[in-house]
Amino acid sequence: MKTFQGVAAFTAVALLLAGCADSSSPTAGPSTAPSSSVPIPTPTDTPSATTPPTQPSSTPPSTPTAGCLDQKLAGLTRRERAAQLIMTGITATGMTSAERAVVRGRQPGGVLLMGSGGSLSHTRTVTAAATAAATVDGIKPFVAADQEGGKVQRLKGSGFDRIPAATVQGSWSPEKLTSQATLWAQQLKRAGVNLDLAPVADVVPKSLGDDNAPIGALDRGYGSTPGPVGEHVAAFIKGMDAAGVMTSVKHFPGLGRVRGNTDFSSGVVDTVTVRGDADLAPFAAGIEAGSDLVMVSTVTYTKIDKTNRAVFSPTIVQGMLRGDLQYDGVAITDDVGAAAEVASVPAGDRATLFIDAGGDVVITAKASLTATMIDAVAGKAQQDKAFAAKVDASVRRVLALKQSRGLVSCG
Repeated sequence: MKTFQGVAAFTAVALLLAGCADSSSPTAGPSTAPSSSVPIPTPTDTPSATTPPTQPSSTPPSTPTAGCLDQKLAGLTRRERAAQLIMTGITATGMTSAERAVVRGRQPGGVLLMGSGGSLSHTRTVTAAATAAATVDGIKPFVAADQEGGKVQRLKGSGFDRIPAATVQGSWSPEKLTSQATLWAQQLKRAGVNLDLAPVADVVPKSLGDDNAPIGALDRGYGSTPGPVGEHVAAFIKGMDAAGVMTSVKHFPGLGRVRGNTDFSSGVVDTVTVRGDADLAPFAAGIEAGSDLVMVSTVTYTKIDKTNRAVFSPTIVQGMLRGDLQYDGVAITDDVGAAAEVASVPAGDRATLFIDAGGDVVITAKASLTATMIDAVAGKAQQDKAFAAKVDASVRRVLALKQSRGLVSCG
C-alpha cells in the first residue's frame, strides 16, 4: 500500500487539534470563526504552481517499472496522452450508440458508470465492452462507479449488496467497516469495476446538518468531527484495497460547510475553511491509508482562494494537496461535465485549468464533451511547453497507478 511522505505527521497533528476543534460552526460569513488549524509548511516548502508535479515516489526512474512507464508514455500520441486524463460518463446499463462512438473513437483513460445499473452479471458485460473499447497500447481504463451506500449507490441490482448510508457506517467500528467494504469491493471487482469514487471525507457540522445539501441532506458523511470521520475513511479504503479496488477520497478540501450542491447550483461558496484547517484531517488520514486518488471539489473557498474554484486553483491543488499534504498521487475532479457550478466555463478550459493547477484526471458526466476536452488539452500542450510537461507528469502518474493495479501490460 502506498505511503506519502509527511502525511503521517500532518494526520497526527491534525487529529490532535481536531479533538479540541469546534466543528459545529455554521456556514456563516467571513466573521465566523474557523475551526482550529494545523501547521503547514512555509511558502518555501510549497511547490510553485508552475512547477510540474512530482513523479510518484513509488516509481523512481531507475526501476524497471519506470522503464515500462517511459516506454508507454513515449508510445502515446499527444492526443492519446490527453485522453488518458479524461474520465467519460457512460450509461451503467450499457453504452448508448453515441457513448460507444466516443469511447471507441477517443479511448478515454477512464469511464464512469452513470445512472442506476443492472445486475452484477449484466454490469460485467457493460464494463467488459467499455474496457475493450477504451484500451490503447495495453493500457486499460479506470472503470469507476459512485458506490458509497445509502442514497449514493449506482450499482444495486442482483449480486450487489445494498450498502447502508455513511451515517450508519459511521456507527460501526472501523474493523467492521473494513470487513464490509472488502465484501462490497469483491462484488465490484467481479462486475469489472476497478475504482470506487468513495469514501466521503467531508465533515458536516451538527449545526448545519441537512442544510448541507451535498453531504448532510444525503446522509453521506461519517460524522460531525474530523477524528471519527478520518478513522472510518481509512477503514473503508483499507477494505476496498484488500479486494483490489481503488478508491478516491473526496471532496478536497471539503464540502461540509456549504449549503448548495454544485451538481445543481452555481455560485456555491465556502466562507469558513482555511488553509491548514482541522477538518482536512480526514483527507490526510485517507491518503495515509492508501487512497489511490483524491477528488477535488468545484466549490470556491474564499479564505483560501477567492478567485478560483478549487479544481482550478493552484493554491488548493498544487499548494495544499501536493504541498501541504505532500500528496504525489492522482488528483481527480468532481464532475465538470454536467455540473451546474462550472456551466459558465468553456468545456475545454475546465480540463486545461485543472491540469494547469496541478491536477490529473478530469471527469465529464457528459460523454459528448470528451472530444472537446481532449482536443483542448492536446492543443494547449502543443502550444505551451510548460503545460505539455504538466500533461506528461500527469499521464505518468496515471500510468503508474494503472500499472500498480494491473491495468498496464508491458513487454
